Amino acid sequence: MALLTQTPYKAKTFDLSGLTGISDNTLEVHFGLYAGYVKNTNLLNEQLVTMQQAGQGLSSNPSYSEITRRLGFEYNGMVLHEWYFGNLTKASGGGISSSSALGRALGESFGDIDTWRKDFTAIGGMRGVGWAVTFLDTATGRLSNHWITLHEDGNIAGFKPIVVMDVWEHAFLLDYKPADRPKYIEAFLANFDADAAEARLTGAADRPVG
Repeated sequence: MALLTQTPYKAKTFDLSGLTGISDNTLEVHFGLYAGYVKNTNLLNEQLVTMQQAGQGLSSNPSYSEITRRLGFEYNGMVLHEWYFGNLTKASGGGISSSSALGRALGESFGDIDTWRKDFTAIGGMRGVGWAVTFLDTATGRLSNHWITLHEDGNIAGFKPIVVMDVWEHAFLLDYKPADRPKYIEAFLANFDADAAEARLTGAADRPVG
């Protein structure tokens, strides 16, 4: 029987210097945190493969069970950050044309773009740390906004992230006070890359493979 293997992921680079309302200092710290999720994902995968090869990949093994549970947190931390950085732009961000595929989909799902924006902003402003995500139900084509606690609780199985906003405090605390999270959300939307989100929606682009 062939032994299990795991190809390591590599941290990606994102050219986002000069965003409006999100400082380069914040980005530098944020990129470092993201790199930590990549590192930990690789480490946990390596540990699981080693256990499996040694015949220790058993539900009765507490170490195997705990590492398996932790892997979801690290994996989602890595992937969500790639979605997040990937839908930011330092050039002409923020606008969504009502005639675009994304604009039409938002209109069909929420009534109009402004209603989506208000709902997305409200979800991002909820208490706690996590993520605000506009998901696509690929079975119906419907878009809906969701809150993701930490990196895991609230992810919808089979739904595709279209708009991803990090609202952990590390995403904005160097630029804004905790009570000023709404200002950070405004900054995110001002730098939002509608073209990247539309490419995800239409299938022209996806999260790059690590």
